[in-house]
Amino acid sequence: MFDLRIQRPTRVLGQLALSLGLLALASVAASVQAASSSPAATVAKAPAPVVSPVGNAFFTRFGDNDGAWMDYDSRTLRDWSDPSTVISSWVRVAQPGKLSVALKASLPQGGASTLRLSVNGKSVPIKLSAVPGPVASLASFDIAQAGYVRIDLQGVSRTGPEFAVVSGLELGGTAAPGLVYANDAENYYWSRRGPSVHLGFTTPANTEYFYSELTVPTGEDTLGSYFMTNGFNEGYMGVQVNGPNERWVLFSVWDPAVGSTTLLRKGPDVITNGFGGEGTGGQSHLVFPWVAGNTYKFITRARPDGQGATDYSAWFFAPELGQWRFIATWHRPNTNTWLKGAYSFLENFYDENGFAGRRALYGQQWAVSSTGVWTELNKARFTVDATGAAKQRMDFAGGLDASGKFYLRNGGFFNETVPANQNFTRPLTGMQPQVQLNTLP
Repeated sequence: MFDLRIQRPTRVLGQLALSLGLLALASVAASVQAASSSPAATVAKAPAPVVSPVGNAFFTRFGDNDGAWMDYDSRTLRDWSDPSTVISSWVRVAQPGKLSVALKASLPQGGASTLRLSVNGKSVPIKLSAVPGPVASLASFDIAQAGYVRIDLQGVSRTGPEFAVVSGLELGGTAAPGLVYANDAENYYWSRRGPSVHLGFTTPANTEYFYSELTVPTGEDTLGSYFMTNGFNEGYMGVQVNGPNERWVLFSVWDPAVGSTTLLRKGPDVITNGFGGEGTGGQSHLVFPWVAGNTYKFITRARPDGQGATDYSAWFFAPELGQWRFIATWHRPNTNTWLKGAYSFLENFYDENGFAGRRALYGQQWAVSSTGVWTELNKARFTVDATGAAKQRMDFAGGLDASGKFYLRNGGFFNETVPANQNFTRPLTGMQPQVQLNTLP
């Protein structure tokens, strides 16, 4: 058992000015003597990486009676009291080697706790006590290969109301150089959600309809996922996992710079409202129990009304229904355009579930011109959002699947990152969809 003697905090809990870890891992920069013919000089060592729980950790198991939470203001894990709760962090190492792990935390005066620290499944017990004294090492672990490493913390016993207030994990050792983890404190919310990935398509001039197909493989439909299929410059359409027992078909159109998007028509059982947050606009959704493993079809339409506005419509086809369902038509003023900027994306909108992965296959894509000409789209550009581009998270991929379909993947801390900003081409099928656009409901 490792005995970590935690120094008492000198201020309130929000002020965690502690140095907890190996002396070799101390966050205070050390200096070393330089060997040269010139007078002795000192060179400051780079501080050891400190992995914040707020940006990098998740409750992968949550006790029924726990009140634990991530405090964004103090950037700490607080009120952690249930021994069944597991807090998991992921970091990506650039090479195999030794990974030293020290805990930055505080306990109330006189408190004592025992924790279990695990790295890639190998566990050691840690004893914490809030008494003055030198800081001891936690543990060092062998990392066999480059890639993501999982670090788990679980409470075993405590004398106080909580196991500890945790402000971070201090990492070192030969596996630590080049470490990738979320270190942009202003964007911890986005790093917790994980990287969003996109496929961009080029449509011919005067495209009126965009048709696409989506298959979510079994087991990849995790909570908080948005599988967006039919995006365009002014809006988007796709399916979401909104809750354990609720799923949506969603179609939204942004407001223009001047004026507001308004509803013209909606289909049966479709719910409509405005939306805010990341912009404003009109939103419509159909609660529908779509199923992973099935293939669904989507059509969006953009048609100028000849009076300085454009009407946007959407339809959804489920094999369970055997027919097209009309979602809605939205009227966007001060907009005169056919459908442009066709794209698809995959994102997680539930940050507490940001450790879970998801994957989607994007099958056929077709554009239909205002004169009724169908064109198969078989070229896509794969991109990633700022979270991935800044290497806050590297669990993203996209491109061409072995089945000949485009795919997108994110979350789950997998190692097979696909570099973004690449173009991919799938084989042409030549199988024009059998749908009569002029008879759509």
